[in-house]
Amino acid sequence: MIYRKLGKTDLKVSEIGFGGEWLERHETSESIELVKYAHSLGINIIDCWMPDPKSRDIIGEAMKGCRDSWYVQGHIGSTYQNGQYVRTRDMNHVRPAFKDLLTRLQTDYIDLGMIHYIDSLEDWNNAMNGEFIDYVHELKNKGIIRHIGLSTHNPVIGKLAVETGFIEMILFSINPAFDMRPATDNLDSMFEGYDKDNLSGIDPERARFYQLCEENYVGLTVMKGFFGGALLDKDRSPFGVAFTPVHLIHYALTRPGVSSILCGYDSKEQVDEAVSYEQAGADDKDYASVIAKAPLHSYMGQCTYCGHCKPCPVNIDIAMVNKLYDLATAQPEVPASVSQHYRNLEHTASECLGCKGCESRCPFNVEIADRMVKTAALFGC
Repeated sequence: MIYRKLGKTDLKVSEIGFGGEWLERHETSESIELVKYAHSLGINIIDCWMPDPKSRDIIGEAMKGCRDSWYVQGHIGSTYQNGQYVRTRDMNHVRPAFKDLLTRLQTDYIDLGMIHYIDSLEDWNNAMNGEFIDYVHELKNKGIIRHIGLSTHNPVIGKLAVETGFIEMILFSINPAFDMRPATDNLDSMFEGYDKDNLSGIDPERARFYQLCEENYVGLTVMKGFFGGALLDKDRSPFGVAFTPVHLIHYALTRPGVSSILCGYDSKEQVDEAVSYEQAGADDKDYASVIAKAPLHSYMGQCTYCGHCKPCPVNIDIAMVNKLYDLATAQPEVPASVSQHYRNLEHTASECLGCKGCESRCPFNVEIADRMVKTAALFGC
């Protein structure tokens, strides 16, 4: 298992994580064993947004005796009222729900205290002004939560979270289908009535959000990486083609700022399939060719950092150079952190021979040689 630093936190999380929302579907003992099995394969981050007692009890029992080797995303504002999940900022429900989380997880701290599920500006303003955010800071000051995070599906809210300075990581929905769609405060309507014949590649607002996270060391963990399974099914996929779990894991992990993708599991076989990513070869990870051959997409001319351009005769990490170029040109001035990261590369764009071998392999017809010239001029090397 490969571990990545989660933004500006001191946590090194497994790049394959555990999204716990399906645990309640199974017998308690079966789900406890599933979480333990995932941990035995190196998975060390788990998300618990679920407020129901069964899911929380399962995770608590699974972590018993090894709590210190798990990083938990525990949500503030996810409550259980009259047997139903309710998202709320009402402190009469928020406080007892979070105390219940601690009790059922059998812990006295949460590694990543998540401001739960904000997609609208109205909810953002409600959460960020008043008792709710005061409670979040109170938990942080007391050490009950070690880091403050937030979950959202909306890049507009994500950018606001980055700009607070105190939100250290974000749980965000990332997959190739979502990345084509503009920001919305209603996830359920994202794919209603859109023109499949007029797609626009990666939405600029989403791309900018990822870049902001990378620039500001705000770590991203990924939810909905498989689009609820729709991207694994040709008939349900917005692209008209099916991806594999490894394709989608690789797509998420190549976005700027991403540290871990939290997959949902129903069985040990599904855990094995996700973890197999760590031994997968380039062909198995090649989501770019799948997108490029799809009848429904418009990614041409856009670098998706897929690495299809390898190998370079002078060993330039082309995907990383392109990523840093995109990060740099998104700002009026090149951020110092991006410039330093670029200069630390073993080989820079100025070494490009202009052979265009990479362009012959690029699924999206990116004019890579031209980008190398522009990058060398931008960074001065």
